[in-house]
Amino acid sequence: MSVLASTLACVMVLTIMQGTTLAQNTQQDYLDTHNAARSAVGVADIEWNNTLQAYAEDYADKRRGDCSLTHSGGPYGENLYWAPTTSFTAIDAVNLWVDEKQYYDYQSNTCSKGQLIDCGHYTQVVWRDTTQVGCARVECDNGQLFIICSYYPPGNYPGEWPY
Repeated sequence: MSVLASTLACVMVLTIMQGTTLAQNTQQDYLDTHNAARSAVGVADIEWNNTLQAYAEDYADKRRGDCSLTHSGGPYGENLYWAPTTSFTAIDAVNLWVDEKQYYDYQSNTCSKGQLIDCGHYTQVVWRDTTQVGCARVECDNGQLFIICSYYPPGNYPGEWPY
């Protein structure tokens, strides 16, 4: 294979891979993954909200320098995600939160005892009163990934069941 053909083949593969990664970070990807988890427990779908997206984008931009999993302290419900590289997707982030379902005990409305993993991300995803979400994804200066989803109305009120 010639150098030119080899170079073109590499560019095509990288373009396809990049397209796949970008294609898995759309508003619809966030919504579909959230709504699949909500549907599994009989909770109504949520909708995308541009104001929440703008809030999430602003906060993600503030985390660009350190990629720290520090909550914004804002008026919305919030889930944060960190990954060591930008190859992870919106779907990966939401699925990580949804995977916490295994640690949630609906009967007692608590996380399983002895688990280091919190289930509050999961309960926010499926919170019955939440109707809207907006998310943002940023590549941090160190090459890591930060994702935030903001929820309205927020969830996770003590003593209340998510669904």
